[in-house]
Amino acid sequence: MKIKVTTIYVDDQNKALRFYTEVLGFVKKADFSQGPFRWLTVASPEEPDGTQLQLALNDNPAAKAYQQALFQQKQPAAMFYTDDVKAEYDRSKARGAQFTMPPTEVPGATIAVLNDTCGNLIQMNQLGRY
Repeated sequence: MKIKVTTIYVDDQNKALRFYTEVLGFVKKADFSQGPFRWLTVASPEEPDGTQLQLALNDNPAAKAYQQALFQQKQPAAMFYTDDVKAEYDRSKARGAQFTMPPTEVPGATIAVLNDTCGNLIQMNQLGRY
């Protein structure tokens, strides 16, 4: 079994697509609509056929409540991994990302947290080298 798609709820799919592609550097993988429903995913350019991140509209009251609760509790809605969190921080910040936590060493990793402008906090992780 494999994880092929995981979902993050966003308050605006167009704004999310711009942020995740232009600021974070992901690539659009799928984008199609059927009636009011839009299926929108992005993927890592390093693994374009790997796991996709669905940018799902939070138009379901339960999804919206979940998204807002995570944000209010300062909990990341997703975690992305990188080999160089400082370089990703600098690159993303130069493209307009607003960080709530700069690169910070914690046991076993260096992490940074940013606001995706669509209702979520995102954590970047660089695992420690042993």
